[in-house]
Amino acid sequence: MKKLKSYFRPTLVFSILPICILTLFACAPVRVRTYDEIVSQWKSYEDLVKWMEKDFSFDRERYKKFEGTLPVPRTPEETLQLKSGIYIDAAEFSKKTLNRINPSYKAQIVVIIVRPNVFNQYVCSFKKDGKLFIMDYGTPYREVTGFHGPYKSLEEYKRFYEKHHPEKRRVEGIGYLP
Repeated sequence: MKKLKSYFRPTLVFSILPICILTLFACAPVRVRTYDEIVSQWKSYEDLVKWMEKDFSFDRERYKKFEGTLPVPRTPEETLQLKSGIYIDAAEFSKKTLNRINPSYKAQIVVIIVRPNVFNQYVCSFKKDGKLFIMDYGTPYREVTGFHGPYKSLEEYKRFYEKHHPEKRRVEGIGYLP
């Protein structure tokens, strides 16, 4: 009987030890990376586009809550953490992030005034090699969601928007927010 006990004791210890070690690692706090840490690793607009395409989603609840109004945009930190938003959140996030990555992009928010209904859309524009690009990730309409360009002007983007928007509304005006 003594021989049997001594055999099981080390076996029991060695079988429980890995479980205890795994439990310790599982209980370790997960380090949440900040906006500053993540964006400092992005080297070009392409990194932002990849993140928007892979991780960002349109927030339908927020859209319905603020339909027909212009809410205060979420901070870039909130947008990154939540990985979602609406037109103004995506535009503000893109503008601040692009200008942080490379100030020569001169990213700006563009307002698209659409009629017959009172409906405004907000997107982010930036310049690269003298050409205009648009990022629109805050819309429920897949046909106009994404990275667009290059364009020579906002007027050229306006024609794209009118042609591809599924509700075929008329763009009454397009311009940069001050």
